[in-house]
Amino acid sequence: MPYRRLPNTDVARLRALKTAYKKGKDLPPFKLAFSQSSFTKAQLFIDSFEKAMATYKAAYTVQIDKSQDYNNVMRKAKLYLSHFIQVLNMAIARGEMSPEIRKVYSMDVDERKLPSLNSEKELIDWGKLIIDGETSRMRMGQTAVTNPNIALVKVRYENFVEAYNHQKILQQNTQRALNDLNSLRDRADEIILSIWNEVEASFKDLPDDERRERAREYGVVYVYRKNELKGLQMLERGLGDFL
Repeated sequence: MPYRRLPNTDVARLRALKTAYKKGKDLPPFKLAFSQSSFTKAQLFIDSFEKAMATYKAAYTVQIDKSQDYNNVMRKAKLYLSHFIQVLNMAIARGEMSPEIRKVYSMDVDERKLPSLNSEKELIDWGKLIIDGETSRMRMGQTAVTNPNIALVKVRYENFVEAYNHQKILQQNTQRALNDLNSLRDRADEIILSIWNEVEASFKDLPDDERRERAREYGVVYVYRKNELKGLQMLERGLGDFL
């Protein structure tokens, strides 16, 4: 026997609410299979729930659309910063600079490997240290590192920091919209459950098949269990062979 299944997605919740609401508009109260109280709750709730869904979808779409641009800006900043550090290390390896100069950039004197730049925080932290270090070294009158020079690194770094801050705002907007939507889901489920319970109670004296058919008109969803569905499929194939 099929069992009733409440909506488990926002689209399904909205569809259930709108189906019940349409019934409430089309039928007079004395013919409606659920109470006017439940109809009013659905009527007042649908608009706010639909708006919350739209707001979340819009915020999420903007965040995803901008993420590709953000990743490109981050990749460029990482590339320029890592190239700068590599050029610095090669100058030290050639004897053009003392290993002690690494202290200016807050690096270990004997560290020849690139620092980790994989996370956003690492890129932000090391970018500032390298830019500040090179600026300080140039003030001492020392020869600037080139190809890339620190001005180019700084441009890429500042573009990344700006994009990072903007992306964080977009993420916060998405999370805020999701929190607002989450706060409405329980209420949606409560209204739907109340309507469906009342609908089934109104048709409780009808035969099972007719009761479910009438309830479906109000948006109530019934599904078969896997074993029941398999049995129905086998029965349909058997009837097909017989016909």
